[in-house]
Amino acid sequence: MYEYIKGEIQEICPTYLVLENTGIGYFIHISVNTYTKISGQKTCMLFIHEVIREDAHLLFGFYDEIEREIFLQLISVSGIGANTARMMLSSLSPGEIKSAIIQGNVPLLKSIKGVGAKTAERIIIDLRDKVGKLSDSTEIIAHLDNTIKEEALSALVMLGFPKAKIEKLLSDILKDMQGLTVENLVKEALKRA
Repeated sequence: MYEYIKGEIQEICPTYLVLENTGIGYFIHISVNTYTKISGQKTCMLFIHEVIREDAHLLFGFYDEIEREIFLQLISVSGIGANTARMMLSSLSPGEIKSAIIQGNVPLLKSIKGVGAKTAERIIIDLRDKVGKLSDSTEIIAHLDNTIKEEALSALVMLGFPKAKIEKLLSDILKDMQGLTVENLVKEALKRA
């Protein structure tokens, strides 16, 4: 029913936030991944998935459409509920989950709280083809890395670093280390600069 909600953050913690839009406060469940990207902001826009159960109407919010798409794919697997999918997205980035599914990395998926060996295998079997058809996971990772790289580059240039030198440094860091947040990328660049 909802595509996204844009509004003012009234309350935020790593598992949920209250987003006010036109005088209505929406209680929205989020992953740690989304929390990291929006913490410190006064307003935000979250892509929404609504779960309607007999005893509750729940809203799950995502920083971008890629994260929401992975969430929807995960909850389509038998035995994976919304909270387990959110736990997975809190433990690994969307790109890491897609890579793990495509590569059949059972130990990585099994390392997430609430996901056992059989569930990890079921996720891989059920989603490998869907993930492969949707889009190449390296494209998604590259897209995420480019956005993160642009934000980190902007921050470092504002700190007084020369753009050309920092751009090359950020590219090198992203080749060595995948799944970095903007904050971690800036920290790593400051260590190496």
